[in-house]
Amino acid sequence: MAGCSIANVKRVLAVILAGGEGERLSLLSAVRAKPAVPFAGKYRIIDFTLSNCVNSDIDNVVVLTQYNPRSLNDHLGAGRPWDLDRTTGGIRTMQPYIARNRPTEWYRGTADAVMQNLEPLLQSQAEIILVLAGDHIYKMDYQPFVQAHRRRRADVTIAVKRVPLGDAHRFGVLALGDNDEVTDWQEKPRQPKSDLASLGIYVFSRKSLLKWLREDRIDFGRHVVPAMLAGDARVFGYRFEGYWQDVGTVEGYWQANMELLDDHPSLDLYDREWVVHTRSEERAPARIGPTANVHRSLVSHGCQIAGTVERSVLSPGVRVDPGAVIRDSVIMFDTVVRAGAVVDHAIIDKEVSIGPNAVVGMGANDKPNELEPERLYAGITLIGKRAQIPANVRIGRNVRIDEDVRVADFRSVRSVPTGATVQHRAAPDASAKRQPNKRSSAPPTSGSDQAASAATADPPRAASADPSRA
Repeated sequence: MAGCSIANVKRVLAVILAGGEGERLSLLSAVRAKPAVPFAGKYRIIDFTLSNCVNSDIDNVVVLTQYNPRSLNDHLGAGRPWDLDRTTGGIRTMQPYIARNRPTEWYRGTADAVMQNLEPLLQSQAEIILVLAGDHIYKMDYQPFVQAHRRRRADVTIAVKRVPLGDAHRFGVLALGDNDEVTDWQEKPRQPKSDLASLGIYVFSRKSLLKWLREDRIDFGRHVVPAMLAGDARVFGYRFEGYWQDVGTVEGYWQANMELLDDHPSLDLYDREWVVHTRSEERAPARIGPTANVHRSLVSHGCQIAGTVERSVLSPGVRVDPGAVIRDSVIMFDTVVRAGAVVDHAIIDKEVSIGPNAVVGMGANDKPNELEPERLYAGITLIGKRAQIPANVRIGRNVRIDEDVRVADFRSVRSVPTGATVQHRAAPDASAKRQPNKRSSAPPTSGSDQAASAATADPPRAASADPSRA
């Protein structure tokens, strides 16, 4: 932590926005909020923001949840892994609720989420409110950020970073003048005028935040910041040069994991001066067997490796049987890759079973996914939680295998073509069984377009009834 008096630190309240659905992550956020998605083997995305807080000696934290919060709430618990299980300050989780004379609705935007949870802010003695996104991967000491805000007597200070111009349309972009005062602002413009982007991380003076929050200003980037600029508030930027990644897409998530395997990764998980804390189960050490071959990979505790693992990230409890091969992939908790199977360029969620001699990720990347062409197009095959992949099946690129898919859902299809989707078929109800003549005929078992059509014929199954294991 940078030099700063403890008294000043204790007057900071951190508010973490952790209710995002993360639609662009497809199946990875289907049964869990985006901040609860596993990353780098043993962590969850929100661990990085929480660790930034405690490493910056900020111990008064409010987490605002919303979408599928059960898994995230279970992960956070009372905050013990981050030393936030305390009676004064510590961590509090809050989510939308029904109140008298207020319509029942989810948060309409980032500012609305804070507006609906003003009670901790009003009760706090904090002079500074640090508004943070809980769905980014980054390491940041917040104290120099807070100091810059105080030094300039700012109403709000916004963390900014240069991004590739082609990506700037996904951010609020701005221009800075003398002393880094914000002179121009565009919120997610179609044609950005700048590559200097807001990271969605704000330092507000308490009085200023209360002044500029209003019912009709539901989002910080779209409403609050423009209103402050129009009202001649003191709005400044804070240039951040450290590691920061928005892992909000399937490709971005996969790439950020793969970059951890570089000889000198930009995100150093082994920095003893800036530990990333997480809730971790007690498991046995990883076991690398006599037939194993592991190269340039992250292998978490509890893994049992008897096959080949190359350039991959394995979460705790993954098992790789003899003769199995994993390449350029992210494999999550307690997945089993059985003998002779091959997994290439894939992301596999928790508790998946890959059958013997199956191949996941084969052929050319010449077609995006038919259901999600804007999300699955980079050659990455995605397999949802608890899916069961049959023995000997061949699965192409950009394929989506939904959560809870069973061997029977493949209906004797031995080859799933690039760009196809396999969904779980619920058991027919009693009325359907009494009227067999009204059921559709059996699907084809071969042919590229026919197999893809058969595999996507039914709507996806509802979310798991046990989201606590997400």
